[in-house]
Amino acid sequence: MSELIELKSQWEAFKIENPKVRIRDAAKQLGTTEAELLTTAIGTSVTRLKNEFQDILKAVEPLGTVMALTRNDFCVHERKGIYSNVSFSGPMGLAVNPDIDLRLFMYAWCSAFAVDENERKSLQFFSKDGEAIHKIYLIEISNADAYETLVRNFASDEQHALLNIEKDHTVAEEKPDADIDVSAFQQGWITLKDTHAFHGLLRKFGVTRTQGLRLAPEGHAVQISYESLKRIFYKASDTDIEIMVFTGNKGCIQIHTGTVKKLVQAGPWFNVLDPDFNMHLREDGIAAVWLVKKPTEDGIVTSIEVFDTEGTIIVQFFGKRKPGIPENENWRLMVNELAEMI
Repeated sequence: MSELIELKSQWEAFKIENPKVRIRDAAKQLGTTEAELLTTAIGTSVTRLKNEFQDILKAVEPLGTVMALTRNDFCVHERKGIYSNVSFSGPMGLAVNPDIDLRLFMYAWCSAFAVDENERKSLQFFSKDGEAIHKIYLIEISNADAYETLVRNFASDEQHALLNIEKDHTVAEEKPDADIDVSAFQQGWITLKDTHAFHGLLRKFGVTRTQGLRLAPEGHAVQISYESLKRIFYKASDTDIEIMVFTGNKGCIQIHTGTVKKLVQAGPWFNVLDPDFNMHLREDGIAAVWLVKKPTEDGIVTSIEVFDTEGTIIVQFFGKRKPGIPENENWRLMVNELAEMI
């Protein structure tokens, strides 16, 4: 209890001295986690929810239009829409809609809270290490009464601050290239039928994602400059080419499909600031950008994949497409024209 009181005191003092610092960054500066900071306000502005994550997500639709937020250390993805068509198969979940489009990995979800701070209401979900997996914010047109009903229905009987934080920051080690059957790996790549099979291909040959890109068949993966990625974004904005933006973490991938219009540079952040979609990409966290081509039954699918220094994927970009429909030729031409190899 004394540790909680001390953390609460530190957090309150920090907010006074640093009113513009976000809670995720504050937690790192205070040597704690975002989830633990939230628990200091249980009983006032925070309500602990039951660990019935699937049922909670299925109950969000009556809230109407909300803002979904999924992020990692270097990319924040915000999309407004309605939580429809939420379904689960074991620990895997989907929400497939034109606006709220999610891939959910429930084995990583550990705690949930309803947060009402500065008159901004939200549902927030965290992993075992106290990192945020996904957040759902009410906006002006959301149904606040439905939100209150959801919170009452799912409020935990135990409004305590205890969290069993388990730190797990392991970086995948690469096998030596000499230990990999590169020829067979490349053949497996060339014969891909679906982009979703790519992860299985990497796992089969025991290669990390960036190592797999290095060992790709000729012409299927090249490293490009970050500046050329920005040029692609500006061209997409100018020409109204619809793209797909995938941002995620261990528990959730969030997808935007559509145009990107208002592009704004703010310090180290490159931003998309459109009415229904925002992306905030922190440039100084980027270690590598790759242009990747994967065969499918519908033809080549071209993506841009952005990585941090540990080889963790930050964000992916595709041209708008659906299974059974070939890739947008304008996207492919634009990327091949503007991508600057390094």
